[in-house]
Amino acid sequence: MDDFIQKLDRVVDKDKRYKIDAYDFVLEALSYIQKKTKKKGHISGQELLLGIREYALSQFGGLSKVVFEHWGVKSTEDFGEIVFNMVNENLLYKTEGDSKEDFKGFYDFEEAFKVKFDADPV
Repeated sequence: MDDFIQKLDRVVDKDKRYKIDAYDFVLEALSYIQKKTKKKGHISGQELLLGIREYALSQFGGLSKVVFEHWGVKSTEDFGEIVFNMVNENLLYKTEGDSKEDFKGFYDFEEAFKVKFDADPV
């Protein structure tokens, strides 16, 4: 476990664009997706992004976009950078078909993290 933490610290030191919380969240979202889908193997970039959206809304609701921006994450491409930063440090693994392009423009943060309320007049 100490080795994992040291590697994660190295990742954050190398790329200061993103706070460690963003990396922790991606790992939590990955675990969330695997539990939800009962999938033990590879999760594609698109699957991860859909899971990140769902998990973020369950954790932060309408503040998801604000939380991500606080962590330095402003687009789906940023999640790709985070994932590949962890891949480069052997914290996550990729297949030959995986690339940062998988994360490019997958959804718009403004729309993806908008929370709709059903207002019943009192």
